[in-house]
Amino acid sequence: MILLLLGIFLWWAAHLFKRMAPAQRTAMAEQMGDASKGVIALALLVSLVLMVLGFRWSEWAPVYDPPSWGRHLNNLLMLIAVALFGVGNSKSRLRSKLRHPMLMGMLTWSVAHLLVNGDLSSVLLFGLLGIWAIVEMVVINRAEPIWTPWQGGSMSGDVRLGVITLVVFAVIAAIHTWLGYPPFPM
Repeated sequence: MILLLLGIFLWWAAHLFKRMAPAQRTAMAEQMGDASKGVIALALLVSLVLMVLGFRWSEWAPVYDPPSWGRHLNNLLMLIAVALFGVGNSKSRLRSKLRHPMLMGMLTWSVAHLLVNGDLSSVLLFGLLGIWAIVEMVVINRAEPIWTPWQGGSMSGDVRLGVITLVVFAVIAAIHTWLGYPPFPM
């Protein structure tokens, strides 16, 4: 459980560093140049490894019983989450409508997983990452109150986003099945 919490803490710290300690982040960038981005990326990679290992090695402790219909809603929400993750770099018309599509995707991912996992490790992992997404949106909005929406997008961009979303969703479902967590009810 300690590794899991360390991973979550490091994830929060690495992501919030730029906006919560802008002077320190700027000084780091001035001292290290582009290597400073590598340090942040390494911290995020380490946080992911800690979260995965911490989650896998934690003892199972029930907190609540997930609803029986949760798997169906989870799959729908996961499809939406995958699409939201892709919107920020797409040429979809949706990109101009959403300020924080990846963070919204993270929040959707979090809620989807809380619908099907009621153990303590899951509540900590998915709950705290969902809260992080909300905090990150608030912090960004306060630091940058004026948002200029992306200009562009096309029907072909929408279609491409849809196809990529379905392919990525299928890959994620296959990996979950391979790991022993089949996402679809039998």
